[in-house]
Amino acid sequence: MRNEASEEWTVRCDLAAAYRLIAHFGMDDLISTHLSARLPGNDHRFLLNPYGMMFDEITASSLVVVDPDGHLVEDEEQSKINNAGFTIHSAVHMSREDAHCVMHTHTVAGMAVSAQEQGLLPLNQKSMCLYGNVAYHAFEGVALDLDERERLVSDLGNKDFMILKHHGLLTVGRTVSEAFLNMLTLEQSCRVQIAALQGGKVALPPVEVAAHTATQFKEHGWNRSRRPWEALKRRLDRIGPEYAT
Repeated sequence: MRNEASEEWTVRCDLAAAYRLIAHFGMDDLISTHLSARLPGNDHRFLLNPYGMMFDEITASSLVVVDPDGHLVEDEEQSKINNAGFTIHSAVHMSREDAHCVMHTHTVAGMAVSAQEQGLLPLNQKSMCLYGNVAYHAFEGVALDLDERERLVSDLGNKDFMILKHHGLLTVGRTVSEAFLNMLTLEQSCRVQIAALQGGKVALPPVEVAAHTATQFKEHGWNRSRRPWEALKRRLDRIGPEYAT
């Protein structure tokens, strides 16, 4: 498992880096919320954080492997994972073959926008990039009931961004890098919205401009570029390289 040349170890290091970066950018919530990444193979196993660790403590080797039924592959002590995390992440991983990484946060800005009736507004360049690609899922209580998975997946559809109403944010990606950049874009969009609405009446762009910006975002694939991800990992290598242990 600790062979750095292996595909699994690469996924572990990237996911551990994402945990550290979520904390670095102030998007963590004590020991709550979760980031997951599917492991190589066809059995839908995925990596999840052990419940009880802060995000800035996560390392590649501390991540635990969970199967689609919520069982720890190497340890039967179920208290090591957050059951709500399993419900949300297993639903997406099992239904979306392209969702190799799933991220879920409870940020102040994300929760604030999730409580607003109008949802995410196309107020700036970042939020316009997401125009038409943000799904919404109604709050049903703490995500402990497995039967919620079907509704969550239905609401997400083929979108890569979701606002969980009265709850928080969720993004998916074909890689850890893409899911993280998606989350950062969604989070920054929410922060701008809260700040803008505090300043008074806002001006919305023409619908065709928002739609054009979203098309540009998809066509150019800025969230799929490895350059910002590699730059972010270089920052981690300077301030906390133990994430890759």
